[in-house]
Parts: sequence; C-alpha cells; structure tokens
Amino acid sequence: MPRRSRLTQLVKRVDAVSDGAPPANTVPTGFPTLDKNLGGGVRRGDLVVLGGDVGVGKSALALAIALRAAEAGRGVEFYTAEMDAERVLERALAIEGRVSIDELRSGVMDEGTRASVGAATLRLHDRLPKVARMPAGGPEAVAKALGKVPATELVIVDPLQHVPGGALAQEEELAHAVRRLKDAAVSANVALIVTAHLPALPAVRENMRPVLDDFGALGSVKQLADVVLGLYRDELYNPAFGQEGATELAILKNRTGATTYIDLYYYKKWLRFEDMVDPDR
Repeated sequence: MPRRSRLTQLVKRVDAVSDGAPPANTVPTGFPTLDKNLGGGVRRGDLVVLGGDVGVGKSALALAIALRAAEAGRGVEFYTAEMDAERVLERALAIEGRVSIDELRSGVMDEGTRASVGAATLRLHDRLPKVARMPAGGPEAVAKALGKVPATELVIVDPLQHVPGGALAQEEELAHAVRRLKDAAVSANVALIVTAHLPALPAVRENMRPVLDDFGALGSVKQLADVVLGLYRDELYNPAFGQEGATELAILKNRTGATTYIDLYYYKKWLRFEDMVDPDR
C-alpha cells in the first residue's frame, strides 16, 4: 500500500476515534481505568508482560481480562501451563459468579449464590475464551499456535517461565522466549499478554513493589515489552497493617503513553479483581 494511502487511513481512524468509535487494533481489558491509561486497551501487535510475586493474583487478573474481552465479543485464547482447562473454567465461573471454588466443588451454596452461578453460566456460555494447555516445544510452538485462528485478537500465556524449552541457562531461555513472543505478536497481529513470576525478592528490601529490573530475563522484558504491568498487594508483606484486598497495578512501562498506578480491589474468595475508580455494578 502506498505511503499516502496508509497516512489517509490513519487519519480516518483518528477521526473515527474522536467521534466515539473504539480505537482500531485495540482490545479493551474491561478494567476502565487501565484502558483509559493504555489508550483504550491493549494493542494488537504488542507484547504486554504482567508480573508480580507468588500469590499476588497474576493468573486471576489475566483470566479476568480474558473473560471481559471475550464478553465484549473479542476473539480470545488463554494458554495455561499450570492448570488444566477444567480448572481454568472453574476459576472463570468463580470470578463471574462471585462464588468460592470450595462452594463450586462441594455444591453447597445458598439460593442467592446458586442464582448468581446460574446467571454467570448463561453469560459465559457463548462468550468464553478458548482455553487450552500451553503447547509443548518451547517458544516456537507457542508462536505457531498464535496464528492458527484468524479471528483471535487477544492471546494470554500463563506463565512466561513455562514457555522455554531448551538446554540454555534459564535467564537466556527466558530472554529468547520474550524475543520470540514479541515477534509472534507482531506476525499474528494479536495483543499478547504474558504473566511472569518475579524472582524471589530479598527480605531486606524496603519497598516490595515490582520494578522493571525485577523481571530479569537479561533485561529482555524491560527492553522488548511494549507494556509492563506490576501487581502488588501490601497485605502479602504486612498482614497486620495492609488493607485486605487493596491492590496496586503499576504501569511500569508504556511505550506509547504514561506510567502510573491503578487501584484495584481483590476479592480473594472469588479470585475476582475490580476497578476501584469504576467498580462493577
């Protein structure tokens, strides 16, 4: 396509957004404050890395984004290495039905909760992400899977540490995986969100909030990711003083915008995150 034609199309897209249309090539996460700070959501072709300490809720937040995007009619795929598909769907029902996993497993719940689960089941029936085990075979296998379904706009890979499949040192494997996943996001024209376990943080560190250098992988996340998100819950480190459920989602890197902090609330019983500024009704 000639450069002049591409420029004309770009101006048309800008005019459409100013008239209220959603940004082209952008998939809303369903969390309004996050979307506002990311120019409408996560952009196709971008690599987004969501990291945090053990137990902070990375997988739950990634799944929540997948569910909200799918409910909005977007094509979504969720690849997991730490759960089977049934476990992921069980978590999805807990998030959407505001019910605990124990209640789902036992079937013991009051009428209100049972009604909530029934309503969530109906909502999810036709708007579920594709859920599958992460392909075996390293970054190349994962990259190959990304381009198989043309309608897919958003792919979530959980977690980065299970992508590598070689004999290199771990940090070198992770660096290679990040590079390959970034290339794959561009080639498949999908927004790619990858969760990442952060290395054990030193107990003597005064501020345990994630920073870019915590992501390791020889600096590849810091260098190549278009957006880097850090998840932090103070109650994990200060159980006597941290406010239960209060969560900070930091935009640590934003290639096309500002960095900032977003306030979320985590209902641990339901594995559910909500936007504190614009909570769900």
